[in-house]
Amino acid sequence: MLRQALLALSASNRARDLIMANPLTRDVVQRFVAGEAADDALAVTRRLLDDGLLVSIDFLGEDTIEPEHATAVTEEYVRLLGELSAAGLSGGGRAEVSVKPTAVGLGLAEHGEKTATENIARIATAARNAGTTVTVDMEDHTRVDATLRVVTELRADFPDLGCVIQSYLRRSADDCASLAMAGSRVRLCKGAYQAPDGVGLAVKAEVDQSYARCLRVLMDGPGYPMLATHDPRLIAIAASKAQLNGRSADSFEYQLLYGIRPAEQSRLAAGGAQVRVYLPYGDDWYGYLVRRLAERPANLVFFLRALASRR
Repeated sequence: MLRQALLALSASNRARDLIMANPLTRDVVQRFVAGEAADDALAVTRRLLDDGLLVSIDFLGEDTIEPEHATAVTEEYVRLLGELSAAGLSGGGRAEVSVKPTAVGLGLAEHGEKTATENIARIATAARNAGTTVTVDMEDHTRVDATLRVVTELRADFPDLGCVIQSYLRRSADDCASLAMAGSRVRLCKGAYQAPDGVGLAVKAEVDQSYARCLRVLMDGPGYPMLATHDPRLIAIAASKAQLNGRSADSFEYQLLYGIRPAEQSRLAAGGAQVRVYLPYGDDWYGYLVRRLAERPANLVFFLRALASRR
């Protein structure tokens, strides 16, 4: 019930306006978002890399309905990648970027899929020039097929283009099996969107079980799994599966959110694992934050404690 309530809240414009206007809330959000500008993201990226972590940077925003906005988001990513390269932060894929298809045009009324494909290709070209990669984020269930078509088309020219699969969807184990090929980079997360019965899994235990199934599919395949979870049980399953399959530490990675369980991030990295921090920046943080709270109830407790500590 709490998850459903938070997901509904994430879609409420009224709640968005009230919460984003609250200075106290914006102050606490800084624990989970790098800042509003690219310079903020670069500063945090440098610190995380110095701590032995990898980074995937997300410029916040989605559901673009104007072609000009989609172009502006694309140009922001191209500039960001140029700045990462100039600062020596992107080489070897140490800092990459994550892109939401609807932020670069997928949801446009006309030629949305074509526009998103062209814009992601521009970003992927800039990433290649910077010595790094791009991961295409997955959004709600209505966008899955279009997103997979975009990824499939672009992988002909950018075989290292990453893709996200969400375990809350019933289809995801099959999608993982289709994507678990040599050279394929797949980020597996639980997902934090609503889906109708028959399409999505509403019960947390079922989502977790689906995640474990998808994890095993990816870890058994020849691709490069990117396991995005804060769940200690799933992290332990991944470690056991890697040992059982004889996977080297550089053949997969864990991914955790900026500001959530930083001690666990350090612990995993200190043990020799590759750990990538998902680092958002920008002023459109509301939807991102509320979905992260819906994804894991412990995140809500953490956020409320942080909020109380600022009073």
